[in-house]
Amino acid sequence: MAIDIREIHSKRELKQFIEFANELYKDCPYYCPPLFFDEMNCFDPKNNPALEVCEFQLWMAYRDNKPVGRIAGIINHKANEKWGVKKVRFGWFDFIDDIEVSHALLDTAAAWGKARGMEFLNGPVGFTDFDHEGLLLEGYDYPAVMASLYNYPYYVKHIDAYQMTKEADWLEFQVYPPQGCPERLKRIADIVKQRSHVRVDKVKNSRELVRKYGIEYMDVIDTAYQKLYNFQPMTDKQKNYYKNMYFPLLNFDFVTIVVNDKDEIVGVGLGMPDISDALRKCGGHLFPLGWYYLIKALKAKQMDSFSFLLIAVRPDYQDKGINALFFEDQIPIINQYGIKRLETTSILETNTKNIANFTQFDHKIHKRHRAYIKPL
Repeated sequence: MAIDIREIHSKRELKQFIEFANELYKDCPYYCPPLFFDEMNCFDPKNNPALEVCEFQLWMAYRDNKPVGRIAGIINHKANEKWGVKKVRFGWFDFIDDIEVSHALLDTAAAWGKARGMEFLNGPVGFTDFDHEGLLLEGYDYPAVMASLYNYPYYVKHIDAYQMTKEADWLEFQVYPPQGCPERLKRIADIVKQRSHVRVDKVKNSRELVRKYGIEYMDVIDTAYQKLYNFQPMTDKQKNYYKNMYFPLLNFDFVTIVVNDKDEIVGVGLGMPDISDALRKCGGHLFPLGWYYLIKALKAKQMDSFSFLLIAVRPDYQDKGINALFFEDQIPIINQYGIKRLETTSILETNTKNIANFTQFDHKIHKRHRAYIKPL
């Protein structure tokens, strides 16, 4: 039977689009389902301000009236303008092991983009850098964390057969923290504090963070990441959206803010308990018991695994050793919580400065992701 590609328009269809991946990976112990309500909000212009700078279309593939694949076509106009490119992105790309299905979906996204003047097909990526990005190439036998994309190994042969080429690779690290902050790191941190007139400001909760700094925290992330792959400058609405979404979930023991003598934020470091097992237990749904699993994971005082989400330093303070302050602050806390393993988010293989943050410790590279590109 021929492949039937259908556009997604209704809320009921959107739910089917989101649940398709959960069904496809229901027997895979490594897949981490996203929070269902987050996914619904992601595609809702009333909730996701990224859609103010993006246009998108969703499709599902059917055979014999049974869903066999899905894809999102995305044009981020602000990112395209910044980089001087005409890319149509594809994301949320999942499918059964059938070349006819995957290529029909890619053809559909490519044709949609070409009709809007785009010149390249690029993916898998999302609306912004805060969405999942990069096809998993290595590390299929490691559990995915919440902030990381997972896919079956057969996806690679489908992309290769579509004659797409590598544009960017990301690496993920497992890092094994030392017991106690190394003396060398303490000495570097002390020198940096004196030379650059900086200090760590530990805030207790999201209310204190917002009261003292507003969205300056997000401003630093925005400016620090401006040279990274497919970066899109955040609007104020986006900064507030991410602030309101993530700050209330954080354990502020794991939030490190570095400020200068003018009380300006010059660097931020952020991690959180690994909630991927909780998401697997509840399938990404808060009810009936998902909320319990998630709160239990977020509020845990002892844990084996921890997600190190980001380090961002204001450009005028980069190359001054600011990162040493993050680890001097965090290592004792990591030890206090009994954490044996840190999982990094994806780091561009060309981002040698960020990679050096983790290779100074006992570590291994256990995952690799790739974004592809193809002329239209």
